[in-house]
This record gives sequence, structure tokens and C-alpha cells, in this order.
Amino acid sequence: MEIKLTRDNFEKVISENKTVLIDFWASWCGPCKMIAPHVEKLSEELSDVAVCKANVDEEGELAASFGINSIPTLVLIKDGEEADRIIGYREYDALKSFVTD
Repeated sequence: MEIKLTRDNFEKVISENKTVLIDFWASWCGPCKMIAPHVEKLSEELSDVAVCKANVDEEGELAASFGINSIPTLVLIKDGEEADRIIGYREYDALKSFVTD
């Protein structure tokens, strides 16, 4: 299940989960729409990862705190710290490797 990440629930989500994947996206972004089914599939398959979506139009302050300049941007958080990030569309297998490797 994907979590709608907001400025209000950010600290709670990060502190309660060892691994968090944040998908920064917007409704008008074509590549965001293309990657969305892959992100949803990850959320269903990886029970030990909190998969979150943050709409940059609604959560501009949160996006700015991560320095998001392009979308989609996927940020991987491990133990409360940013471990890695990817920008742009990726196929499902590449996304899964990004999160699990």
C-alpha cells in the first residue's frame, strides 16, 4: 500500500520504517504517470519498505527540502538518512534493484 507523504506525516513515516521509498511526482507529469504502476507494484511486493508518494504541487515545501528539481524523482531513505536517488522513468526491474540492492 502506498502512503501519501505530507509535511505533517513525514517525520512519523521516516521514524517508523527502516527503509522508505519516496516518489516525488505531479499529476501533469507524463513520466510520473508511466512509472506510477511500477511504484504501486513495489508497494505491494515489498512489505518491508514504506512506499510513499509526494505530490510536488501539494507538498512544495517537502519537495524543496529534498532539492527536487525534476520529476519523477525517487528517493531511498535507509535508517532515516537518504541512501540514494534516481531521476526520471525506469523500468520495474531497475526500480526493484534500486530499492533492494
